[in-house]
Amino acid sequence: MPGIAAPSTGPVLFKAACPDCQSGVELAAGSLRLAIGASRRTTFYSFTCPACGAAVRKPAGERIVELLTGGGVRTLRLHSTL
Repeated sequence: MPGIAAPSTGPVLFKAACPDCQSGVELAAGSLRLAIGASRRTTFYSFTCPACGAAVRKPAGERIVELLTGGGVRTLRLHSTL
């Protein structure tokens, strides 16, 4: 799966890539945030790149949501107000 993966043993570290500096980084669950919206377009994860300091926001499909929530990443559920 491109973008993010979690190892199966040891402390949970997630691998991600920064689109700004092109660095591959490993992030602990506390360094990531997951936002789950009503659609694919409003469901994403975000982090600050430890290599360059850029704020990174990437879409999160169903599998990524499962990996992140299972790994203890803080989750925010977005609700639409109509």
